[in-house]
Amino acid sequence: QVHVEESGGGLVQAGGSLRLSCTANRSIFSFANMAWSRQAPGKQHELVATVSHEGNKDYADSVKGRFTISRDGAKNTLYLQMNSLKPEDSAVYYCNARGAESWWGQGTQVTVSS
Repeated sequence: QVHVEESGGGLVQAGGSLRLSCTANRSIFSFANMAWSRQAPGKQHELVATVSHEGNKDYADSVKGRFTISRDGAKNTLYLQMNSLKPEDSAVYYCNARGAESWWGQGTQVTVSS
């Protein structure tokens, strides 16, 4: 059973930065791709950023230029660096590992105050 776990959420002022981390109980490079998504109250679940096994990255238009997805093989960790945060970025952020199946973490809360 694959276990995925996020960390790094918190409360930050608008314009600030946070870095989310995601670890798994097997190599993150063993997945076809990994992604960060978010869910805010009353809003649709939104795919924020993805990185393929080969390292190809893609971002939602709402976060392009502000968020960066990356992987650290030595630490077996997926990151989401979030800069220039806005109140509308407030949400529960989820890490998703995809292969033959799809595995999700429990989520980490990000709150951006204005």
